Amino acid sequence: MRRPPLAPTVSIRRTFREFWPYTRGLRHLLVAGGTLAIVAAVCEVAAIGLFGHITDEVLSKQNLGAFWLPAAAWLGLAATAGLVSFVGSYLTALGGERFLLRLRDRVFEHIQTLTPDFFDNRRLGDLMARLTDDIEAIEELIGSGLVKLFTTLVSVVFFAGAAFYIRWDLALLTFLLVPAFLLVAKVFASRFRVVSARERLSNGIMNSVIEEGLSNQSLVQSYNRQGAEAERLHSEGDTWMRANVAQAWLSSLYGPVVQVIETICLITILGFGAWEISSGRLTIGGLLAFAAYLAYLYPAVQSLGQIALTVSEAAAGSDRVIEILTTRPAVTDRDDAVHMGRGRGHIEFRGVGFTYPNRRRPTLRDLSFAVEPGELVVCTGPSGVGKSTIAKLLLRFYDPTAGHVLLDGTDIRELSRESLRDNITILQQENLLFSGTVRENIAYGCPGADPDAVVRAAVMADVHDFVTTLPLGYDTPIGQRGRLMSGGQRQRIAIARAILRDAPVLVLDEPMTGLDAPTAARIMEPLKRLMAGRTTILITHDLRFIPEAAHKIVLEAVPRRSSRIRIKSARGRGSAPRPSRERVPVRDGRTGTVP
Repeated sequence: MRRPPLAPTVSIRRTFREFWPYTRGLRHLLVAGGTLAIVAAVCEVAAIGLFGHITDEVLSKQNLGAFWLPAAAWLGLAATAGLVSFVGSYLTALGGERFLLRLRDRVFEHIQTLTPDFFDNRRLGDLMARLTDDIEAIEELIGSGLVKLFTTLVSVVFFAGAAFYIRWDLALLTFLLVPAFLLVAKVFASRFRVVSARERLSNGIMNSVIEEGLSNQSLVQSYNRQGAEAERLHSEGDTWMRANVAQAWLSSLYGPVVQVIETICLITILGFGAWEISSGRLTIGGLLAFAAYLAYLYPAVQSLGQIALTVSEAAAGSDRVIEILTTRPAVTDRDDAVHMGRGRGHIEFRGVGFTYPNRRRPTLRDLSFAVEPGELVVCTGPSGVGKSTIAKLLLRFYDPTAGHVLLDGTDIRELSRESLRDNITILQQENLLFSGTVRENIAYGCPGADPDAVVRAAVMADVHDFVTTLPLGYDTPIGQRGRLMSGGQRQRIAIARAILRDAPVLVLDEPMTGLDAPTAARIMEPLKRLMAGRTTILITHDLRFIPEAAHKIVLEAVPRRSSRIRIKSARGRGSAPRPSRERVPVRDGRTGTVP
């Protein structure tokens, strides 16, 4: 299987510009956390100074009486540092977690505005990885990572300043070696971003394999494909493992390299300090305090390098999230979109043509028909001619590439999508249910519905009788995607949901798919109750149970070199093909165009 490409690389500056606004209202937590971390660093600097004082004034002079006051001060500084460090870390974590929640909500909200082809072309597991691991990586860059960077820089300044205070020449020698840390960090960071991007991609693909395998276990087991799925997961897991090993190799190598540089620096400083002591220009306590400051300074400098690696890893995650956020919805509301109330339900397709994104051949061409309020129209024809596309255009999952779709005489592009979809209920080919209870699934399209209304809808949909036999009645869980229910039961729950929603326009997309004749006949009765009084477009290739009064539109595939699509119209079942290039009456003088 072809692996998807890596997400386009985005600069750190753009990453901050993209995600920094999400910290609005949380910045006081990050500032407070950073400030307290600085206070803790000041306490540590002061404590090291006391250590040098105790060495020179107590240990060297063997003056026990001078020990207790600086010791008490040292203890107080340690307690203060511990307290402010705890509070600072908590506030930083609180701000970071709220940032995570806010950003995840925003990305998920954006994903839900994208058209179905976006999800058709991406793996669910990869999207889940972007909503979890990648967003967490961004928090380490924008939230807690930024605080850590600032406080580490301040710590470097403090410890360097204290070292300068003791001996400026010795400190200057120390800082001449600092660029070595930064050079190593830069070299490692550039490589770390590449391997991190590969790890993120591999993780998303592996999650997709797991999700697909677990979701299709009945198919896997019935076809004895357990071994193949295990091998598939092993293959993707091996790729992910190699990416992680590459990350671990760089991370593991970075520490020892920096440690060697740090050791060289300390040996150099201690050697020079010993010479200074022998010359009487430096005390032992001063040297120990200086060495202690270096012991804090070098890890802080090392942390700056580690932050560079973290930034590289976070940047790989931000690339993937920004790729999602920069994907623009194919359909948006106009600035002056009209929010209509409950419509009458008059539907008209006027010269509609449509070509799916990334496809050359049109699916619909010059499609025209109209449906009066309360009328039932059946759209039929072979697979692939665009029957379900009619439903997608009516709901504005896509906009037509030619022509107009009208609701009550208004082009639906002039309506807000929310109000348009409030007027349309769709019963899709796949019964889409959630892993809640029967009651929650029936009321999904009508939140806060009265329990009695739920029961009335269930009775009309022929659901009530079997629900009363369930252990918890309407509060019985139906399993993931309703898998604890039979196909007919799932369909009737979906019908009850549509009845409760009570929209004036109803679209039924292959409602009989996968049902045997007795079940389909039983389903047709609640469907008739659902269709009563509503404008109904029934999309199906199964004409067994279609009412005689239904009007039928037959679609044929768009010829490769033709400029029009055929629409054959007749009442009832069994309509005969019409000659080409004629206008066929649809009903009451309305027409459908035929090549």
